Amino acid sequence: MAKFTLPYRAEQVGSLLRPQALQDARQAFAQGKLDIAALRSVENLEIAKIVKKQEEIGLKSISDGEFRRTYFHLDFLQQLDGVSVTGNIAANPSAKCSDDGFTPPKLSVTGKLRHARNIEVDNFTFLQSQIRQGTAKVAMPSPTMVHFRGGRAAIDIASYPDLDPFFEDLAQCYRDELDALYQAGCRYVQLDDTNLAYLCDPKMRAAAEQRGEDLSQLPHRYAELINAAISQRPADMVVGIHLCRGNFRSTWFAEGGYDAVAEVLFNELDVNTYFLEYDDERSGDFSPLRFVPDNKSVVLGVVSSKIAQLEDQGFIINRIQDAARYMPLDNLCLSPQCGFSSTCHGNDLSEQQQWDKLRLVVDVAREVWGDR
Repeated sequence: MAKFTLPYRAEQVGSLLRPQALQDARQAFAQGKLDIAALRSVENLEIAKIVKKQEEIGLKSISDGEFRRTYFHLDFLQQLDGVSVTGNIAANPSAKCSDDGFTPPKLSVTGKLRHARNIEVDNFTFLQSQIRQGTAKVAMPSPTMVHFRGGRAAIDIASYPDLDPFFEDLAQCYRDELDALYQAGCRYVQLDDTNLAYLCDPKMRAAAEQRGEDLSQLPHRYAELINAAISQRPADMVVGIHLCRGNFRSTWFAEGGYDAVAEVLFNELDVNTYFLEYDDERSGDFSPLRFVPDNKSVVLGVVSSKIAQLEDQGFIINRIQDAARYMPLDNLCLSPQCGFSSTCHGNDLSEQQQWDKLRLVVDVAREVWGDR
């Protein structure tokens, strides 16, 4: 790219379908038949395989597939002191669910927040050791994930009678983790955020208001939180944010265009790039991209990780050209709209179909932007 070293023209969000050998090992571990060292050995073997596969199809943004996680957010956030899983969240009744019984686990803050240990450093170090070409990207849940679903009621009143110290402590946890990752050599981080995207959905907004949130202020508060979390990153650490409306076994939980949060999202958030869902009508049109400043890039998620059918290359190119009506083509990139397995359950397509989708992303990117 002329202006950006990262992201790459052909990108991915990060999570990949879990191979059966990994699923079996995780089940054996849960049943006490496999210890943590043996589980990690299986994870290492399977991650090494998918690193090679990503390189073979031409990706330069390399992920570990989130193979060490059950959920994209819980496995990370539970490692912060003061964060616990307490019960479940009711599924959105308007969601296009293939599994009506699914209720996501709910996070609560049960004590003072503290980054007591490095979370992703060892995982990054192993991933980096497997890469022959390209850049290791570490995905982690956005700090907003600790607040949005539960709000004030899910934060221990004795630990945080006032929410300002809560947000300050949460941001410090992220600063500590990002510093540890940088010291280990990481230069590319992606924050996965459902909540700014959920604030695009009228029903989700109404539910937040019922919890007592001031929707005129909440997007600004979240921007302040994310900015505080990444405020001490060095200039050569690129941070992107991925907005997601839900991704569980090819289902979704929210809908609505980016208009409701566009100005805050693009002009108050101090991130380098945005990974945006644009795979179907749920995400609205491209017009909110007019708010993106020239020093930032957008990765268009116009290839779907939810459906097995492979998109037509010409259709994807036309979608990119449509987006370029609102911001420079040189500031755009391409990816699937989300990961293929935000939870260990995975979306409803095969591993071969997953790789075909990612190869399509690489092929289209070369067609549109060349090898830049």
